[in-house]
Amino acid sequence: MEPRVTLAAPTLAAIAARIRPFVQRLPMQPPALALAAALNHWLTPRLPADTREALSHRCVEIVVTDLGLALRMQLEARGFGLAPARAPVALRIAAAAPDYWRLLRGRDDADRLFFERALVMEGDTEMGLILKNTLDAIGPLWQ
Repeated sequence: MEPRVTLAAPTLAAIAARIRPFVQRLPMQPPALALAAALNHWLTPRLPADTREALSHRCVEIVVTDLGLALRMQLEARGFGLAPARAPVALRIAAAAPDYWRLLRGRDDADRLFFERALVMEGDTEMGLILKNTLDAIGPLWQ
């Protein structure tokens, strides 16, 4: 009888580590446009007018740490779109892809991820709190 060889399935972290060098060399505009389209579908219609005003014309950088993505966007009158190349980043939000997924699905809230140090916010504290409180009030964007 021949010995059996079993292969373990790669973890998400292992897959991310393998593709990160490749992803970092790609232009960030296509994934940023995809994220903007998703936000325009699931978030923008649910944003109160005062929140839209507070977030408008300010560059937010969403960093997906495990994949090496840094997606810059801003909210305009027609919805989310790419931020101008030279726009200063008002708020930077960084987390690994699985942590964003848990947040979007409502499995964890931003406070828990923040205190676990899985989610990092840097920049304009007031803007970060407005965004966090709005997302808490809206609930999961994807179920």
